[in-house]
Amino acid sequence: MSEKSKYSVVVPVYNEEEVILESYKRLKAVMDTIREPYEIVFVNDGSRDKTAIIINEICEMDKTIRFIDFSRNFGHQIAITAGMDYTEGDAVIVIDADLQDPPEVIPKMIEKWKEGYDVVYGKRAQRKGETFFKQFTAKVFYRLLVRMTDVDVPLDTGDFRLIDRKVCNALKKVNEKNRYIRGIISWLGFKQTGVEFTRDKRFAGETKYPFKKMLRFAFDAITSFSYKPLKLASYAGMLLSVFSFVYLLVVVYQKLFTDRTQPGWASILAVNLFFNGIILIILGIIGEYIGRIYDEAKGRPLYIVRQIKNFSDDKKIDDGR
Repeated sequence: MSEKSKYSVVVPVYNEEEVILESYKRLKAVMDTIREPYEIVFVNDGSRDKTAIIINEICEMDKTIRFIDFSRNFGHQIAITAGMDYTEGDAVIVIDADLQDPPEVIPKMIEKWKEGYDVVYGKRAQRKGETFFKQFTAKVFYRLLVRMTDVDVPLDTGDFRLIDRKVCNALKKVNEKNRYIRGIISWLGFKQTGVEFTRDKRFAGETKYPFKKMLRFAFDAITSFSYKPLKLASYAGMLLSVFSFVYLLVVVYQKLFTDRTQPGWASILAVNLFFNGIILIILGIIGEYIGRIYDEAKGRPLYIVRQIKNFSDDKKIDDGR
């Protein structure tokens, strides 16, 4: 490691005009205290407000700020990936622009990195400004993910973390389309540790992860690292087949040896609806995996860049990988 390390801060943004200037000021103030070279890379994920205009203005007055502008919205995890692709630092820090993850934690992460850790993730000891429902579902999801996968994903962590350059280079070799960055980093291995912090309320604006997106994100996380949903579907199918066969024997017995059979469609309809529902759930799970195979088979780039700003002359627009 060189005596003067260079740090790269990757900040994915989407419709953050209300917070982007404050985010820049706080990040700048924190990185200046470190007294080592750094760059802050804002990745605009197809914002439809004035986010791109504000970042361009910041880049004009501050050459330590880099700008990657997507041609459209490709998603939060892809924006993080693009930022890492363009960075040059010995250590890369990923942080959202909404200031829920406080930039003031970054120096503690750097200290841990200098102690020899390759990955230093932020661990949420407390979450302010979030509803009980969101906190509860997040807690359940992370614990379910640990049980469903063989990857040791740290509990109660997000994408806020520092990774060493060698981890970043290893991450570039992973080209899957439906990405779950924190899971991939855990899968890569390397020496990891956490730094606890209190997650703040959003500084301004609205969350970019409503329930629908969180559900999609959960599916991506589980299907990227586990085949257990497919196995559960198989087990459910076999179990229902056994119950169906037993029920068939009961019906035949009643028909032949008792007078208890009653004509009517209610019971038949109820059973059919139940089994058809299970079949559709199983087909849906299989469809999730097939959809991901389809995405990978198309071979499209992860992202398309419209413009870059304040990067070195040898950096050219890279349309994904």
